[in-house]
Amino acid sequence: MSASEIQKTRVINELRGFIKKLLQDPKILEQSLEIARKHLPQGDKGAMARVANEISDTTSVHIPEDPSEHSEADRLYLELLKEVIDEEQALY
Repeated sequence: MSASEIQKTRVINELRGFIKKLLQDPKILEQSLEIARKHLPQGDKGAMARVANEISDTTSVHIPEDPSEHSEADRLYLELLKEVIDEEQALY
């Protein structure tokens, strides 16, 4: 198995575990969106770190404090939260 295939498998496994967590506790999504709504409109560099920290503090999802330690699944989740908030704001 090539390094690329191993990386893809790891990312898929991370995402599977994360989706399983969301299915087991659907409140995670609602809480994450509330947290993102609170911090992201501020638009500063530290906003994503505050979102990650508060999600880790208030849900069963753990996202490392240091962005350099974020897994692909962590980054994807945070990016998707930002996209949803940006789209919500564009509607208003």
